[in-house]
Amino acid sequence: MQAFKTPRGMNRRHFLTHLASASALAVPAWTLTRAISAQAAALARNQKSCILLWLGGGPPSIDMWDMKPGTPTGGSFKPISTTGEGQISELLPKLAQQMHLLSIVRSMSTREADHERGRYYMHTGFVPNPNVQHPSYGSVVAHELEGKLRELEIPPFVSIGGASEGPGFLGLAYAPFQVDSNGRVRNVKATVEEARMMDRLKLLDTLERRFVRENRGLAAVEHAKVLQSTLSLLTSSQMEAFNVQAEPAQARESYGETGFGRGCLMARRLVEKGVPFVEVNLGGWDLHQNCFTQLEEKLPEFDQAISALVADLATRGLLENTTVLCMGEFGRTPRINGDAGRDHWARSWSVVVGGGGIRGGQLVGATNEDGTAVTTEPYSSEDLMATVCHSMGIALDKTFKAPNGRPMKIAGGGKVINELFA
Repeated sequence: MQAFKTPRGMNRRHFLTHLASASALAVPAWTLTRAISAQAAALARNQKSCILLWLGGGPPSIDMWDMKPGTPTGGSFKPISTTGEGQISELLPKLAQQMHLLSIVRSMSTREADHERGRYYMHTGFVPNPNVQHPSYGSVVAHELEGKLRELEIPPFVSIGGASEGPGFLGLAYAPFQVDSNGRVRNVKATVEEARMMDRLKLLDTLERRFVRENRGLAAVEHAKVLQSTLSLLTSSQMEAFNVQAEPAQARESYGETGFGRGCLMARRLVEKGVPFVEVNLGGWDLHQNCFTQLEEKLPEFDQAISALVADLATRGLLENTTVLCMGEFGRTPRINGDAGRDHWARSWSVVVGGGGIRGGQLVGATNEDGTAVTTEPYSSEDLMATVCHSMGIALDKTFKAPNGRPMKIAGGGKVINELFA
């Protein structure tokens, strides 16, 4: 488990420490978590969700999604046909059978080729700015769908296997809840009996009311939201969603007994419970050296997990309301360097997206013969984020106000990639 780092997210321990600093909603929150509606499962199935498969380091589009066979930059792998348009890498044979459910946007052209800046930009739709911290995909989704999550007792934004970007100016209540890929979520069981806990909460309530009355800022309000979620965690049967070992052996084997495979299986279990945003991390894509040797190891793991996830969502009727997005912070150079690797490249690269009303099996956009430039309309991080929000029914004309008073639109005012919905 990674330690908490402001502002990216909160881990389980930090999340639970807010029991000691909550506000006046503490006692009602405890009572509220004692019952779950009989219709919770049905509501969860109709709830819009997004699963972001984050390939940290910058995966090589030219070796995966937009191959250039026979060119000096094309690399050593061959393309294979899919159940949708176009071809993908021969190292993704299982995913090739699911591409009628997914589409490839081959005309991404972005402006940040540094890891940290690119990561921030692709998670938020904004370039880094020292004067403001922008909210990430998961935080925006959690904030905008908050009113529809009445039956959800576990965090609305979960990051599996690594950190995500944080809530920015939306506040700590919308930070990612970080867990590892083994389904182990510790420190979420009450260590005292309910009656004693109630007494403690009543005392805390008395102390916190004075703090609120003195108008010392928004901290008490934020703590109240975090506490309510914490108490839900302590009492909720929905925590079972994190336990991937509860799945039949055949299901676990289909995803692969790897960290990424377990993370993808956990993501399916979470959206099935109604969690609106789940990020699953698979790092190690900064392939400056021995790119092709490393891909021979990485792509089969990736192929098995993502293909199982897409097929599972479709079979269970979840894909219609679950947007799946697969990307990293940028692509990699068409040119192969002297160490048989590829370097950072943001000018022309690909992402994969599907579900949530997005029409699968499509190729959107194109690059030139050697992959060095986009030859159709280019799309940015802002456009991609606007597209995902649109697929989830989130209004793009919503305006937030940053702490400095500046109005900001979701996804930086990006445009929807309409071809995906044609």
